[in-house]
Amino acid sequence: MVAARITVNGQEAPIAPAAPHTTVLDFLRERGLTGTKEGCAEGECGACSVLVARPGVNKPTDWVAVNACLVPVAALDGQEVITSEGLATPGEPGTPAVLHPVQEEMAVRGGSQCGYCTPGFICSMASEYYRPDRCAHPEPAEGTGTDTDTDTDTEHGPNGFDLHSLSGNLCRCTGYRPIRDAAFAVGTPTDDDPLARRREQAPPEPASTEYTRDEATFLRPGTLADALRLLRERPDAVVVAGSTDWGVEVNIRSRRAHCVVAVDRLPELRGLRVESDHIEIGAAQTLTEIERRLDGSVPLLAELFPQFASRLIRNSATLGGNLGTGSPIGDSPPVLLALEASVVLADADGEREVPLADYFTGYRQSVRRPGELIGAVRIPLPLSPVTAFHKIAKRRFDDISSVAVAFALDIEDGIVRKARIGLGGVAATPIRALATEAALEGKPWGAETVEAAARVLRAQGTPMDDHRASAGYRSAMLGQSLLKLYAQTTEAVSS
Repeated sequence: MVAARITVNGQEAPIAPAAPHTTVLDFLRERGLTGTKEGCAEGECGACSVLVARPGVNKPTDWVAVNACLVPVAALDGQEVITSEGLATPGEPGTPAVLHPVQEEMAVRGGSQCGYCTPGFICSMASEYYRPDRCAHPEPAEGTGTDTDTDTDTEHGPNGFDLHSLSGNLCRCTGYRPIRDAAFAVGTPTDDDPLARRREQAPPEPASTEYTRDEATFLRPGTLADALRLLRERPDAVVVAGSTDWGVEVNIRSRRAHCVVAVDRLPELRGLRVESDHIEIGAAQTLTEIERRLDGSVPLLAELFPQFASRLIRNSATLGGNLGTGSPIGDSPPVLLALEASVVLADADGEREVPLADYFTGYRQSVRRPGELIGAVRIPLPLSPVTAFHKIAKRRFDDISSVAVAFALDIEDGIVRKARIGLGGVAATPIRALATEAALEGKPWGAETVEAAARVLRAQGTPMDDHRASAGYRSAMLGQSLLKLYAQTTEAVSS
């Protein structure tokens, strides 16, 4: 088997002698690429952001920003990485390098002070700069622009730049206004831009990897059948996709695994199909890929995605991983419960489909057997027309839920014909609010029904006191979420 290698800023480098758990961040810094920084080691600050060539949604290749602190370098065997140092164009001997347009705008608009976070911002900004479907908005009316507070859309620039692409990057000293100004000032890539031209060619095929060092092994099987065989032979193996959860365990809790099996690039887990009666989403599709490929066709998912962590995390995280952890505060399970989704579980003997409502059995426990993988998520069609996702957290974005509530209702002639409500953060597992659903179904969608159902919803689950919220607050928010839905939808339903 070919030795594990990675291409960094156009230069190939062997991964050895790095240990299998070594992150891309540590690998780069050991090679002298110290622009990539460690701020939090858990994917919340973005100081470690780098670009990776990934299969594109609208072009053969997308330059995707990821948290280098979370991804094992072995997971990028055969792949291409660009760091902040690699964005600038080297000058002639004796002359300085030519700054990348993103770097230039950050410099001239005062987007950096101490500079610690700046390389991460630069890489995340470059990912958005190269996004193929970034469309210019109409120019602001005279007297408005990026240097005033009168823009009607403060989160998108006239150049089509989406500020949410920077939601995973934190700055403690510059202030975000100059960074926003720089983002809204960048133009479009020129025809001779090498990274723009690179998008027209396919990214490297994922390498089948068997990398062993210090009695630990990182494996990337080439097919789903190979992966399932490995899991039968190695029941102790840790399965990773985007590593957004496992990377935190490695960094913060110093966990190590004798065997890690990566499934994120398995083609069998990366499909997205719309059938007549259901949508099937491969478990290894990243959340960003799902968001862009569905393009709003599942409104409840479209409402979830911007509230799920940050763009940096969504560029790596998968639905399979979010469900596989079994966390009671994961953001996708309440939404998928409201959508009546099921999971397809596969092992070496075949596959089976399990309703998500029957999947969780206890705190971080499920019906998934040793050797089984989550292969796909299936969402039945047609979709309920009245939907909402309410995430209660201490921050608007990039935070963990205190409570998450997802609604999917069918309301016809003023009567609730069907109600599905998924809850997170109020029990040892994500749950359906069955009693509240029963209190709504067959009743008029009116204030009396909703107020009565809200009292039922407040009593659902077994919320607890912790550092994020009290049990009483969580219960109160459950009831308020239904009242909020009613206030938001009454006019739409009656019209």
